[in-house]
Amino acid sequence: MGNTLIILNDPPYGTERSFNGLRLANWLTKREGVEVRVFLMGDAAACAKRGQKVPKGYYVIENMLGPVTRGGGQVGVCGTCMDARGITDAELTEGCHRSTMDGLTDWTVWADKVVVF
Repeated sequence: MGNTLIILNDPPYGTERSFNGLRLANWLTKREGVEVRVFLMGDAAACAKRGQKVPKGYYVIENMLGPVTRGGGQVGVCGTCMDARGITDAELTEGCHRSTMDGLTDWTVWADKVVVF
């Protein structure tokens, strides 16, 4: 079916763009023959920060990354964006990894479709 790269730029909370991008990524991992990669950059780097605490009844965007990686998808986080926000490698949620613009370039070349939120 194809390779899909989803690039998220918005923060985990305050808008629903990252939320909706991760919803799409999760659904794509359920399709046979589809490979998914998600790249978090800018304020979206905070989506991968472990230990998020939100008001009761509110979604925890960190928890939305697990189904993507368990479904065979990959999640890369821009290292420069992490550093600018004080997020260390040890603070990344399980399944996410520090990446680079070179990594994003490789993923973009790999992708048949690139979706940006």
